Parts: sequence; structure tokens; C-alpha cells
Amino acid sequence: MHLPRSLLSRTRGRLAFLLGLRALTGLCAFALLVLAAAAAAAWTATNAWDALTHGSVAIAVVSVGGFMLSVAFALRGVLWLSVPAPCPGGVRLPHDAARPLHRMVRRMGRRLGSAGVDAIWVGGDMNAAILQRPRWGCFGPMETHLIIGLPLAHSVSRRQFSAILAHEFAHLAHQRQGAAAWWSHFRAWWFRVLDRCIDDTRGIGRMLERWSEPDLRDALRLARLDEFEADAVAAQVVGAGLVGEALVEVALKERFLSEDYWRKVMAQSRVQPQPSIRPYREMGLGVMAGFRRPLPGAVDIQELFDDGGFAHGFHPTLAERLGALGVRPAVSRGERVTAADAYLAPLLPALALVFDRAWWQGSRDAWRRAYQLSRLV
Repeated sequence: MHLPRSLLSRTRGRLAFLLGLRALTGLCAFALLVLAAAAAAAWTATNAWDALTHGSVAIAVVSVGGFMLSVAFALRGVLWLSVPAPCPGGVRLPHDAARPLHRMVRRMGRRLGSAGVDAIWVGGDMNAAILQRPRWGCFGPMETHLIIGLPLAHSVSRRQFSAILAHEFAHLAHQRQGAAAWWSHFRAWWFRVLDRCIDDTRGIGRMLERWSEPDLRDALRLARLDEFEADAVAAQVVGAGLVGEALVEVALKERFLSEDYWRKVMAQSRVQPQPSIRPYREMGLGVMAGFRRPLPGAVDIQELFDDGGFAHGFHPTLAERLGALGVRPAVSRGERVTAADAYLAPLLPALALVFDRAWWQGSRDAWRRAYQLSRLV
């Protein structure tokens, strides 16, 4: 994606507006159908009562049947429409408990010209994200949440973390500000309604699936344009080289965690009934001691992470993003002080305990099955 920044922004903005307008139209159409079904239910109920009072049993039976069908459709439509935006997951950080992080987030928000965030959360995944949702799920004042994955904080330096924050605040400042936030909300809400409708019905679901395919393709294209624009804005703030360095670092560390660290953690299930370590508590040390940084020039990172330019994912490939930034893939020298050490150090034991408990609750059954199978061999 080598479009000039101004053209990229105009193309993305036009596509975002059109998709949002189509989503709002679809939501209004669904709401009108629900209201029509409710009106039909009221009319058939009245008609059934009048028929009974005049002794017209056949008309009354037909009216009662129409009433039941109308009520069923109205209730189903309400269920389809009442799919609130997802809540942020993880641990919400009190301001007093993470002052350095809150100060950095405020500074980055001012540099990007965004309205700031209402809350900062720490999650258990290898990512960072800006989540916007109305206070009451579908309606209400728009609230903005910044979610920072604990594995990500253990994986990047303070400089690289600033590039990641710049990327996320670029989404907020240039794509989710003011009315644009509501267009984004309507798009996401519409796709949640379609997903629920497609899952709940067969004939109507297949028809809606075919009918919504162009919107889905446009939404995938918009998501990719969003990433390219956010990278370009972040590069203007912290430099293209640092953005590219952070992208490579995250890709390398994500591969290490998924293919090495977590595999070694789960490999214990073959020899002991419970893990001997708490993976989130030991993650910082595990990344520092276990990650082997490739030597410059020893690995073709572009080839390693290029999946052939797969154009149907929500995110562009690493090679595409580095190409759009105009930087060569390079391995950073590595810094001993991570973002987790710099901004979350006093909270790390408590955060690790929360995520370790959640991990064990989700993994306990699979762990015990693996252990029992290993004992039978």
C-alpha cells in the first residue's frame, strides 16, 4: 500500500463513511421491521378480541395465530438488535497505581491531538488496542478504553512501546474522533446483528450472508487501510524506523511466546499433574532468558513473516506494513528495561496472579487430560 498519506486518508474516510451509512440503514431497517411486527401483533390481538365478541371463531383462531407469529418475530428481532459492544477485558488500572503509564498515555494523546482515554486496562494477550463503546453497550456516552497486553509489555522496550502507543492513538485521533466514533460503532453493531441473525436462522441467514458479502469485503479493506494510515501517522510522530523496529520486535516475540514459551509450559502436562511455574509471573524472565535475538542479516525477516501478501486478513502482513513505511526489516539491539518494568513494575505480581488464575482455570481440564493420557502410555 504505497498511496500518499492524503490520498490514503481520503480513501479510508470515504469508505468508512459509506460503510457506516449502510450499517445505520440496515439497523434502522431491522428496527422498523421489529416495530412493524409489534404493530401487527397489536392489530391481530385487537382483531381476535373483536372476532370472539362477535362469535367469529375461525377469524379469531387465525388472528391468534397471526398474533403469535408477530410476537415471535418481534422478540427475535429485539434479540438480534440487542447485541451490545464487547466490554474491555482484563484488569482496569487505577490512576494512582500506574501514574507513569497514565502520564505517558496523556502525553501521547496530546501529541496526536486525540481526546484521551477514559480507562487503561491490562489484558492477557499479545496486543494493544483502542476499544470504544457506548456506556450502556448500544447507547449512551461514548467511552474510550486503552488495552495493553501484559505479554506485549514484557516483550518491548520503552521506545518501542511509545511507537505502539502512537499507532493506537493514531487510530483514535484520525479514525475514531467525534462522529467517526459513532460510524465505527454502527458498523460493528451491524456486523454483530448480521452474525447473530445468520447463526439463528438457516434460510434467512444464508440469504443475508450472500447479501452482506460486499460489505464484509469493504470492511476488510477498511481495516487494512486503518492500519496503514495509523502506521503512517505514528511514523510522523516517533519516526518510521522506530515504528518498523517495534513491528519486527512484536512479531519475533509473538512467535517466540507461541512456539517456544507456551509450548514448554504445556509440555509439563505430560509429566506432572500441575504446572511447576506460573507462566505470567515468570514471563518477563522467560522472555529475557529464552528469546534468542537473530543476528543482523542472519535471518530474512521479510521472508519469514511474509505470507504471500494475503489480502483477506484484517491486518496487512508485516512485509506490507514495512514496505508502506519505506523501511527495511531490521532486528533491534534489545534493551534490558521493558515497558512492563518501566510502567507496571509495582503491579506485576498482582497482575500476574490474576492472569495465572484465569489461565489455569481455562487450561486445567486440558492439562489433566494430557497428564492422564501420558500415564496410560
